[in-house]
Amino acid sequence: MRVLAVTGGKGGVGKTTLSIALAMALAEKGKRVVLFDADLALANIDVMLGLKPEFTLQHVLSGEKTVRETIHEGPGGIRMISGAAAVGSLMSAGPKRLAKFFTQLFAIESETDYLIFDTGSGIDRRVMAFLKVADEALVVSTPDPASVTDAYATVKMLSRQKKGVRAHVLANVVDNEIEAQRSYKTLAAITMQFLKADLNYLGFIRRDDEASRCVRQRRPFMLAAPDCLAAQDMREVAKAVLELEGLPVRSFTERIEDQYSAA
Repeated sequence: MRVLAVTGGKGGVGKTTLSIALAMALAEKGKRVVLFDADLALANIDVMLGLKPEFTLQHVLSGEKTVRETIHEGPGGIRMISGAAAVGSLMSAGPKRLAKFFTQLFAIESETDYLIFDTGSGIDRRVMAFLKVADEALVVSTPDPASVTDAYATVKMLSRQKKGVRAHVLANVVDNEIEAQRSYKTLAAITMQFLKADLNYLGFIRRDDEASRCVRQRRPFMLAAPDCLAAQDMREVAKAVLELEGLPVRSFTERIEDQYSAA
């Protein structure tokens, strides 16, 4: 099971929309995907998919259900774990409780090819808890200078981890690849200058009115407008993600033990 965390620091850059689209693009390619709504402050994947799940992460935190029992079948061949708003207490409960929570995800490791965390905004401990146990961090950035700055802050925090997750840049809402590359090169340059670290360019998603209309209507553009520009671009991003399978990964168990062995 490869674990991806879609992040970006700044709110409003399209993390959740892209998390859903990437999950569906990977499912199109025959991968078994679980999308985990890791935005513990404002969980909304179920809303964006037009679903009303019977069980959410709240039931896990209360001890009523296991993580596996909260998995729901979603559209486009994906499975989903719905988050729960206002459960930030989990993230402030200390490393032992975090380790116990993440350990429950072992149960789905053998039946899942990709686990995708849709993280919240910012770089606080709630977000970093999920990033630290991922194999790859997909850092979403737009051409907005504030977005690039926040993306750098995320990469900086990742670089401080004992076993750093690999960071990849995904440029969103760009007019073309030239603009995407310009945004990436700016971010990569300051990352190399101040952190002495490399960033991988994963791809781009073009500005697309049709995709935006689908989002407003709570319809995944991968299904509602499969030929739109954003959907075409996301399939290329999914190909790039699949190419990462050649990189070594540790088991999910090893990552949890590494991050929380001192608890």
